[in-house]
Amino acid sequence: MVRAIVGANWGDEGKGKITDMLGESSDVIVRFQGGSNAGHTIINKYGKFALHLLPSGVFYGHTTSIIGNGVALNIPYLCKEIKSLVERGVPEPKILVSDRAQIMMPYHILFDEYEEERLGKQSFGSTKSGIAPFYSDKYAKIGFQVSELFDEVLLEEKVKRVLEQKNILLEHMYHKPQLNPDEIFNTLLSYRDMVAPYVTDTALFLHDALKQGKTVLLEGQLGTLKDPDFGIYPMVTSSSTLAAYGAIGAGIPPYEIKDIICVVKAYSSAVGAGEFVSEIFGEEADELRKRGGDGGEFGATTGRPRRMGWFDAVATRYGCRMQGATEVALTVLDVLGYLDELPVCVGYEIDGKVTKDFPVTAKLAKAKPVYEKLPGWKCDIHGVKNYADLPENCRRYIEFIEEEIGTPITMVSNGPAREDIIRR
Repeated sequence: MVRAIVGANWGDEGKGKITDMLGESSDVIVRFQGGSNAGHTIINKYGKFALHLLPSGVFYGHTTSIIGNGVALNIPYLCKEIKSLVERGVPEPKILVSDRAQIMMPYHILFDEYEEERLGKQSFGSTKSGIAPFYSDKYAKIGFQVSELFDEVLLEEKVKRVLEQKNILLEHMYHKPQLNPDEIFNTLLSYRDMVAPYVTDTALFLHDALKQGKTVLLEGQLGTLKDPDFGIYPMVTSSSTLAAYGAIGAGIPPYEIKDIICVVKAYSSAVGAGEFVSEIFGEEADELRKRGGDGGEFGATTGRPRRMGWFDAVATRYGCRMQGATEVALTVLDVLGYLDELPVCVGYEIDGKVTKDFPVTAKLAKAKPVYEKLPGWKCDIHGVKNYADLPENCRRYIEFIEEEIGTPITMVSNGPAREDIIRR
């Protein structure tokens, strides 16, 4: 059986914790897209971790963690992440890397920095992890696949060919130093030695695991609104963030995905630029940011303060629909216990008309939030284990959201630790 864990909104929904929790009943956990540009924060018996490339199930001895073919593979980063876990007392995880995964090249990060610098005020708010240049090269067919590291003759010839193009851009567009083909070739040989112990045909491994009745968990990065097709284009990421892409990014048949758990935050937050209708500012935002998440709402990769907002039912309903959500995990509900009332964005006013449907970006830019206010519960719900024991106004908030988004909320997270979860 295959389950997917994906985000409904802008990312930062708390997917890491849910993956970590569900990893206990999984045999294989797969990262199927994105790279080290976003992080998943996890708190367990070993401590607090911000994982970037590794799937969030690496803390269990019985699981196999896979870096799928859809991932932007930063090889030194992966090895550093494995080493840092082991150094902190985590048993060495079993990791497999797809032989079809593409490699994040050192120059991808440079090009990401140079392009943001060139764009100035029009920049995308990139994490400068090389993601857009990486996926551009993949689809322009000038990327490097892991399997190519093991044929030195072809590799050396390809490096020279690709760098001819890169150096023209560096010289004439960015006015930056050129790349040395010998240096890049030698770097790739060092990458080969680092990654060789993990490389295999992961699609075949998954095929065999599913035949044996194993449980597979697909872990997505970011959320629906950062998807290049269905998100707030162009302020999106460069790989599909949808559960449907899990089939491609992992190399399994689409009909194998039986359960899609959409992770939804009890309020809204976003890192990076782009339209955000229910965004709040000033002291109101600062207070929510300070109380939010574990230790505050700051990006797990960049440390940037997240943009804050009230719960957006329009964006979340759309996010769940595009993911094909079968159930919802509602996170960080405990954060909201300080509020007298809770605004929920239930519609967008665009050109004088109210809509409940999430529009394309050009229309989104004109949207004003339409709020419905619910009474707060004014107490700390951390530690509550049973749904019936939650304050009445807290249950009303959950049930109101559930009705608005049209997907059953089966899990409610009321604290940062793995066990801080209420099942409905």
